[in-house]
Amino acid sequence: MGAAQLRGTLGVCFLLLVPVAGCECSSDEEGSGASGAGASSGTESGSPQGSTGAFTTSNGTGQGTGTGGGTCGSNLTGTIRDFQASHPDFEDFLGIDPGIVLPDLGPDNKPVYAGQAGNDTTTGQANFDQWFRDVSGVNQSAPFTLTLTPSGGGVFTFDDSDFFPVDDQLFGNEGNPHNYHFTYELHTTFLYSGGETFSFTGDDDLFTFVNRKLAIDLGGVHGAMSDTIDLDARAAELGISPGNVYQLDFFFAERHTTESNFRVDTTLVFIDCGEPPQ
Repeated sequence: MGAAQLRGTLGVCFLLLVPVAGCECSSDEEGSGASGAGASSGTESGSPQGSTGAFTTSNGTGQGTGTGGGTCGSNLTGTIRDFQASHPDFEDFLGIDPGIVLPDLGPDNKPVYAGQAGNDTTTGQANFDQWFRDVSGVNQSAPFTLTLTPSGGGVFTFDDSDFFPVDDQLFGNEGNPHNYHFTYELHTTFLYSGGETFSFTGDDDLFTFVNRKLAIDLGGVHGAMSDTIDLDARAAELGISPGNVYQLDFFFAERHTTESNFRVDTTLVFIDCGEPPQ
């Protein structure tokens, strides 16, 4: 899918990780809905729930300029989906569990369930498919914006070792100190110039796709784990070459009490502020 298909014309600016002069987006910075940028099929059910822009961090001041005169800022906006602890894939499992998803992103820009026998922290495709889709009565969703800050050497960072963005929201805390059961989905595009990296540390599951190829797989219900994509080292595997624009698609799940860690560090320069979820 080309960058032109992904440029936001509906009005959410979700610049991932770095402030970029000339980033093309509308001046209207709020959106709603469920699926990510470039979704091409009507697989979503239900409608966005929760108030738009209700969950926005404010720990950075980076600037990016949109074509409509709007300002993107150093912001990353995606969709939080809140689940109840009774969901079959949440709370009852522990263990590192790579291979939950196939190595290629699905045609609707969602991870495709692999269904391997060894994936002991999931209960089948039907339940997994609910993680990153709005399903009435199963989850509730709302936009969520991270603001990233420069941390030196051209790196921009979001770091929260107590990452509970929907405490007392959506389904609520269910009697717990925090709202522990949610997923987070993001989509954007970037210009690959050479030398870039993207790192994530957190728990639980994390699936990151570059150019629609799985580049980080931290599947399972586990403590904080880390992985880094060195784009130069993996260029052939990911099918990327300098001077071209590619998708980055990011899927996170927090499935168990009692911790939630979330850290992103990157030198990627994103040229597209993205589209609002559909």
